[in-house]
Amino acid sequence: MNLNTLKPSKGSKKNPKRLGRGHSAGQGKTSGRGHKGQHARSGGYHKVGFEGGQMPLQRRLPKRGFTSRLSKNSAELRLHELAIPSEDIIDMDVLKKLNLVPKNTNKVKIILSGELKKSVTIKGLNVTKGALSAIEAAGGKVEN
Repeated sequence: MNLNTLKPSKGSKKNPKRLGRGHSAGQGKTSGRGHKGQHARSGGYHKVGFEGGQMPLQRRLPKRGFTSRLSKNSAELRLHELAIPSEDIIDMDVLKKLNLVPKNTNKVKIILSGELKKSVTIKGLNVTKGALSAIEAAGGKVEN
């Protein structure tokens, strides 16, 4: 395949309408603009999103972003951060005490990011599959 042989597939490119060329061109009289109205006039147009004077959709909707209510009370913890606490049993209280997760956190999920070299016991925390295998490989275990 060469650049000079590339061309669009058959039927994907249509010839444009040849407007204003009389009846025999298939677009006679009104040149495909229909009868009267704003679109039939030269210079007739309206703004994008204009709804005929009705309050447009982009102005009817509130101008606020979206933040999940669940994300306010949940946190992620990377695997290598489990080496920070000196305790062998790591639970929510230990993580909050060391400011590894925010104080208002209800759920914590440990994700596979980095390495874990010491064996720890995880209590009451969610763990991804990859993080679970890494914790067990380091000699630790997960209890729920």
